[in-house]
Amino acid sequence: MGRPSHQPDAFHRRQVEALAGYGVPEADIAGMVGIDAKTLRKHYKHELAFGHTKANAKVAENLFRKATGEGREAVIAAIFWLKARGRWKETSVNEHSGLDGKPIEQV
Repeated sequence: MGRPSHQPDAFHRRQVEALAGYGVPEADIAGMVGIDAKTLRKHYKHELAFGHTKANAKVAENLFRKATGEGREAVIAAIFWLKARGRWKETSVNEHSGLDGKPIEQV
């Protein structure tokens, strides 16, 4: 006689979703739940597919809250947000010139 069939519950759904969101491999998640990877994929398809999206959304929400706040932490978060999402970038200009800013002499 084999194992009893796995019955997903709310606790395991939250656990699988969180672990998938953290980037834990499916084989490791299955081991924590006490099932094999095939059973995990069968019963927790949605949690595996969207765990990372929910995790990213939580991080983005926290970053946005910090970026729109006050103080040094807000400035750092805002700069990061604008570089990542607002297409801002840091640029540096290097100019080469000769003595006293005159053109470089070629010999």
